[in-house]
Amino acid sequence: MEYREAAELLLRQNNILILTHKRPDGDTIGCAVGLCQALREQGKTAWVLPNEDTTTLFTPYLEGYLAPEEFQPAFVVSVDIAGKGLFTPAGEVWLKRGIDLAFDHHPSQEYFAKETCLDAGRAACGELIYDLIRQWGPVSPTAALPLYVAVATDTGCFQYSNTTPATHRVAADLMETGIDAQKANKLHFRTKSLKRLKLESLIVDTMDLYDDGAIAIAAISLADMARLEADERDAEDIAAFVGQLEGVHTSVTIRELKDGACKLSVRTDETLNATKVCALLGGGGHAAAAGCTVPGTVEEAKAAIMDAIRKVQANA
Repeated sequence: MEYREAAELLLRQNNILILTHKRPDGDTIGCAVGLCQALREQGKTAWVLPNEDTTTLFTPYLEGYLAPEEFQPAFVVSVDIAGKGLFTPAGEVWLKRGIDLAFDHHPSQEYFAKETCLDAGRAACGELIYDLIRQWGPVSPTAALPLYVAVATDTGCFQYSNTTPATHRVAADLMETGIDAQKANKLHFRTKSLKRLKLESLIVDTMDLYDDGAIAIAAISLADMARLEADERDAEDIAAFVGQLEGVHTSVTIRELKDGACKLSVRTDETLNATKVCALLGGGGHAAAAGCTVPGTVEEAKAAIMDAIRKVQANA
């Protein structure tokens, strides 16, 4: 389903619940809030499902949008969720009952919903939601700010290779609504806690380099987080840091989880397809940015991701 059809479908609905993915980033939060606000402006009752993984960096955007416990939706929408494994425990309840419409921009989309609006050419799902809302009229400043955050964060403030001319046009249109984009950019890209800087220092001291520095793997254990007294906000988008090292073409960040598994984030350039690498470990994403979760220790995760990288390299 393309976005014009999706816009028409949504206008025929009411009592709408919007779902975000595990460990939510700016794209899924921004899409959910922007869409929720736009639906309300169309006279719809719409809420965002509370997400227990949301960090304090994003909770302010959700104020006034989180669904009360007694809310019973008639139509359920997911935003920026590519696969069943990315639903939160609360979201899994609705996945079992059925997702009515999924919005996404990941090539690895699993088509779990009754209807799917997918455009893998978009740098951020926020671009897709912006075009959808435009079918109903001008985008309000209240909806524009979270959508700008969605686009800016998923492109690394327009630095990643997924950024296109269309991305800049969407950002410009959103800025023209009067939002304070400079304030948002400072918050998300130019402000770091002392604990975050200590995390980055730890990564520099402990990262492993392969292939003469072309591949960098950094791991953050639960013990590291506890020792630095760091939380999830301090580690937000830490995966982007490793790839800043000169000479690195493929960067991997490993985060140890509490359930005996590790979350891996892979960033690459044209020398390697990140989605193919992560797909070997049950994950997915984009060609230049993908992720997966693997069982085991940090060391086992390092071995698993290097094995996957070597397999993809051998078949290139």
